[in-house]
Amino acid sequence: MEDILEPAVNLVENLHKKGFDEGYGDGLVAGKEEAKEVGLKHGFEVGEELGFYRGCVDVWNSAIRVDPTPFSLRVQKGVKQMEELIEKYPVMEPEDESVQDVMEALRLKFRAICASMATDKQGGEKMLKSMLGCCKVYISESRNRAALEAIERAAKLFSEAPIVNKFEDETYNRVGYTLVSKLAPKPSEDPCPLRMAVLAMVKAAFETIDLEMHCGSHPRLGVVDHICFHPLLGASLDQVAGVANSLGADVGSNLQVPTFLYGAAHEEGRTLDSIRRELGYFRPTSSGEQWVGGPKSEYLALKPDKGPPQVTQGKGVIVIGATRWVDNYNVPVFSTDIAAVRRIAKQVSGRGGGLPSVQAMALAHGECVIEVACNLLEPEKVGGDRVQLEVERLSEEEGIRVGKGYFTDFSQEKLIESYLLSGCCV
Repeated sequence: MEDILEPAVNLVENLHKKGFDEGYGDGLVAGKEEAKEVGLKHGFEVGEELGFYRGCVDVWNSAIRVDPTPFSLRVQKGVKQMEELIEKYPVMEPEDESVQDVMEALRLKFRAICASMATDKQGGEKMLKSMLGCCKVYISESRNRAALEAIERAAKLFSEAPIVNKFEDETYNRVGYTLVSKLAPKPSEDPCPLRMAVLAMVKAAFETIDLEMHCGSHPRLGVVDHICFHPLLGASLDQVAGVANSLGADVGSNLQVPTFLYGAAHEEGRTLDSIRRELGYFRPTSSGEQWVGGPKSEYLALKPDKGPPQVTQGKGVIVIGATRWVDNYNVPVFSTDIAAVRRIAKQVSGRGGGLPSVQAMALAHGECVIEVACNLLEPEKVGGDRVQLEVERLSEEEGIRVGKGYFTDFSQEKLIESYLLSGCCV
């Protein structure tokens, strides 16, 4: 028997489907209109921001072409990189995943350039306020997590001098911290945040690390092996040298650790490598190209500039300096022949007749790798690329394979950007 309700049910279903289809169609049209409005608004905002950056770059490039002398090499490089980022922006592909990354990089680059040039109406005053100092702190430990956490907690008590980079190497059993902070334009009675933060880290390191228990394949002279200050932005070398001297006095007198000064922090401009050679830094203290334990004698071959003349085995000594920017670049060489890689390192270094302003040494880095570890004292003249090519050339003569080298820290520009991003510059 035919269901007498079936026509009514079908009618309801048909009306429901018709209503859904009409509602869906209307919604699609309305959605497209709203999406168009949102897209136009967002696209206009993005285009406006990109246009502003393009205008700034064009003006800066014009000024640089007329007279480049008022613009530092860092600023000129930043303008060029900003122009490349603008060209890289996928204008016709708004769904490209790189959109946000490129725009954020543009904003950071713009802020860094403005900070460097002090482009506001009170340019001179802002430049004084924008003087930045950088400090690299190298600590002989990377496996003791509790010690590293204590050191980092100590630094965080001084928010005006943030850690903007950390480089750990478990094979070397060494960690490098980089801090950046504003510097006063003139000597001041007010505490320097950068000095205070670094001093707190040094104290924490001495409290949590025993050099007698340390071993690694990187040379070191103490728990806190090396501290170096560099000027950034409008700061001078004399400014950071003053901070280095003040820190050296604190470490030597208050912490009673023999302290050696070098570079602009030393009255005669003594070099870092000359101190290290005098103190036997480059000679492994154990088999397998390892440095194990503390100093073998409490008597030092060189009189410290600050602190006691005797050294304790658990702390060692500390070297503190101030120089222009130095890059650290390491190239992995796939070999176990330390003698061959030492030949390569010697030929790469300026001391061995190789690349000027480059210091190099061969360090075991695991079972089948030896690194050519380099200090680039004038990276604007001899950079990582040139070192890489030279190591590759010399290694080929030895019949040894080479890997791609790496920097152990950010560039100056990246450090400034990271500092600006941290919000501490406000």
